[in-house]
Amino acid sequence: MITMEALQSAIKQRVEDYNNNDFSLKQRAIKTCALQDSRNQILAQDIASNFDVPRQNVSAMDGYAIAQGSTLSADSSIEIIGESQAGSAFTGQLAAGQGVRIFTGAVVPDSCDTVIMQENTNFAEIKDTLDKSKPYAITLTQTAHIDSNIRKQGEEIEQGEAVLKVGKRLNPTDISLLANLGISQVKVFEPLIVGVLATGDELVAVGDELTSLAQIYNSNTPTLKTLLADLPVIIRDYGIIPDNLDKTTAAINEAMQECNVLISTAGVSVGDYDFLTTVIEQLGQINHYKVAMKPGKPFVFGELNKDLDKPVLYFGLPGNPLSTVVGALQFVIPALWQMSGASVSEQPMQLNVKATLINDIKKSVGRKDFQRGVLSQSAAGEYEVECFSRQQSHRIKQLSLANCFVVLDKDSGDVAANSEVMVQLFPWLHR
Repeated sequence: MITMEALQSAIKQRVEDYNNNDFSLKQRAIKTCALQDSRNQILAQDIASNFDVPRQNVSAMDGYAIAQGSTLSADSSIEIIGESQAGSAFTGQLAAGQGVRIFTGAVVPDSCDTVIMQENTNFAEIKDTLDKSKPYAITLTQTAHIDSNIRKQGEEIEQGEAVLKVGKRLNPTDISLLANLGISQVKVFEPLIVGVLATGDELVAVGDELTSLAQIYNSNTPTLKTLLADLPVIIRDYGIIPDNLDKTTAAINEAMQECNVLISTAGVSVGDYDFLTTVIEQLGQINHYKVAMKPGKPFVFGELNKDLDKPVLYFGLPGNPLSTVVGALQFVIPALWQMSGASVSEQPMQLNVKATLINDIKKSVGRKDFQRGVLSQSAAGEYEVECFSRQQSHRIKQLSLANCFVVLDKDSGDVAANSEVMVQLFPWLHR
């Protein structure tokens, strides 16, 4: 039985090989995407700016742009002969001792080398007496310095400079940057095709009627789809597969022809009616089976690759809802971001914090444990976490009430109240 960390490392290495060899990013299909629709897509080209930012010298303040050669000491007088507004630049000529009123973001005239903040002049004292249609004089109340309050042309971005690189996972601030550069479309990698299926004679699709006390609703497929919603993937739902070897084989065969990745829930244990591992071994191979983790021990990582030009990576998750969530968060989602072409720095990180445990918790040595808890902050601002007393993986209400996992090392036993523990926040709470 492999440790969780070793399995994560093995999956990461297999995906790296997959991206470099079997499914090289250089061979990946690329599509053009409207900027507004590009959030969380993976950039497939470097993007360079077509112009300097700022495009010219602009004012960082409301105030006065002062001509070169002017005296800038306190009590100096400057003749104001016009103004420069955002969208309407001053086009006249200025001599030493002259200036224009200027507003934030407005173009600084070529002959000016300083912008003086309005607050550092006597404007407030004279504003009610001014006729701004005619030249008027202002007096500096503080000494100014050349180049003050000017955002220089190209100081942020130079024309031709690469602003985003291949592998960038586009976020709202990237979209803001690109919109400021006038870029309305971007080239991104085509989404991965991810198949999902559930197995079990007891399962009924949500929305259908339960006709027997032996039946339960298939909650794992809706859960998986939601967990994968932010990923640049296309999800194909292969439905509920009954506990039948031939039907399981047919479903896996269909999915492996159409998908880059296949994720199943349930059917990976060793029961008489669990056929998935048998089918995976017939059509491909199991790389790792069973992980020293609770919940989620019967986890399968393999690939379907017989008679295919490229392998289809396979993740087999246990059937209990909590096990599905833990396995997806720890293994599947990181692998999918990596497969998507996102650079290492762009793959979402799990947010872990240290907290003081409020109550005693039970744990057996031997497996890494993810216990559901509620993280809060004390009046003093310290993190505190309380674990639920019952941690069985079938308890779906507790999963909804929790906001984090308390993560306990495999060699840890029981943990006493007031101990410091590591807490992993649910990712949907800090997106």
